[in-house]
Amino acid sequence: MTITQQFCTFFLGEQLFGIQVEQVQEVIQYQDMTRVPLVPEVIRGLINLRGQIVMAVDLRRRLQIEERTAGASMVNVVVRTQEGPVSLLVDSIGDVVEVDEKTAEAPPHTLEGEMRMLIAGVHKLDQGLMHVLNTEKACESLERTGA
Repeated sequence: MTITQQFCTFFLGEQLFGIQVEQVQEVIQYQDMTRVPLVPEVIRGLINLRGQIVMAVDLRRRLQIEERTAGASMVNVVVRTQEGPVSLLVDSIGDVVEVDEKTAEAPPHTLEGEMRMLIAGVHKLDQGLMHVLNTEKACESLERTGA
C-alpha cells in the first residue's frame, strides 16, 4: 500500500519549500503589519487576522536566505502551531503536491546554519527539490532562543 503526503508549496527566491497541508490554516495576500519594537528581526510584526493577533515571521530571515528586493511582494502562509497560528511570510505560493512517503530523503549535507536545523527532509519533484519545513521546530526555536 502506498502512503502519500500532501504539501502546500511555496517559494523563497528560486527555492521550493513545502509544509504538510494539515498544518496550513490558510494562505492570504500580504497584510499590513504593526511593527513591534525590541523583537528579533525575523519577526516582521503582527497582523490582525479577523480579530486574532498573529505573529508574522519572515522565512527568508529565519532561514538566513538573502533579503528580498525592496518592494517585492510577499504572501502570508498561516500555519497552526501548539501556541496558536503563526504567519510565515514567503515570496510566492505554489501548488499542493502529493508525494509518496518513500521518496523522502534526509536534508542534504550542503544545507548550513538555520536551514539545516529547520528542514525535516526533501523530496525530488519534477519542478525541483522540495525542502520540507518543520514548522513546529521553526516556531519553537524562535520562541525559546528569541532568534
